[in-house]
Amino acid sequence: MFRSRRRWLITASVALFFLLAFILTVKWVGRPDLPEGIASANGRLEATQVDIATKNAGRLSEVLVSEGDNVRKAQVVARMDVTSLEANLRQAQAEFQEAVQAMYAARAKVAQEESAVEFAAAEFSRNQDLLNQQLIPQQQADLARSRLRSERAALAAARASVSQAEASIAAAQAKIDAIQAELDDSILKSPITARVLYRLAEPGEVLPVGGKVLTLIDRKDIYMTAFFPTQQAGQTGVGSEARIVLDARPEVPLPARISFISPEAQFTPKEVETESEREKLVFRVRAHVDPSLIEERLGGIATGVPGTLHVRVEPLTAWPEHLQPLAAED
Repeated sequence: MFRSRRRWLITASVALFFLLAFILTVKWVGRPDLPEGIASANGRLEATQVDIATKNAGRLSEVLVSEGDNVRKAQVVARMDVTSLEANLRQAQAEFQEAVQAMYAARAKVAQEESAVEFAAAEFSRNQDLLNQQLIPQQQADLARSRLRSERAALAAARASVSQAEASIAAAQAKIDAIQAELDDSILKSPITARVLYRLAEPGEVLPVGGKVLTLIDRKDIYMTAFFPTQQAGQTGVGSEARIVLDARPEVPLPARISFISPEAQFTPKEVETESEREKLVFRVRAHVDPSLIEERLGGIATGVPGTLHVRVEPLTAWPEHLQPLAAED
């Protein structure tokens, strides 16, 4: 019985081996050959990611979107709890009103002191005339002079109070503006038209400064990054024509343009498969694709899908038939 079971396991293992060999043979034999002027490398469809984070620490009040939702630019996606901020704002507004009332009182005091100075000046002038005529003693004239000086000092102090009240008003207004800015920052809005990739926090959580709430992907900035050997990377350039073929839809080649070629070589990343293990140094190449093509031809396929980036290293080489745009795409 033991020998029979062992024989069965050996037979199943051999059958599985030949099945895998057959699948790989069909996969590679069925793949159209590329002309010598076309180079290819594996990559994944990617998009620029944007994090929505808090500017100030606080408790998250609500999150208005979920993973996979599409959001518009300037759309409100989350809110922070603002109970304490609203209380601070009311206090600052009360302080502002208090400063305004203090300014009105100071101005009234200035008007009062101006009248007192005017009266003291007239009295001093009369006393000087009487003193010149020797109709009053010197002491009375000196008293009028002293009263005039006192009233002028009081006027200066009243004017200083007005300036102080105006400064208090400015400070109170600045405090209101600062609190209002924090209130505005507590309303988290999407900076771009995008799709929600990750929902990283839930209502009720207390977040620190810079705490992430959502991660968005910019669906208008879609690209594939691949790694090419030195010779192939050197034979293409930014703006060159390219093709992206996704594993999920190999029958739909996507026209693309090379948008970036790294100026420095690097060792082949571990997760990147290369046709030759002898190629140790590679250059990072990025090709952008029109996002409308993703929507129209692939029905909005998700980012992260693996595929192949084809670049033309010889300008005169024609694209093979399986990489030509479909008739409906012209």
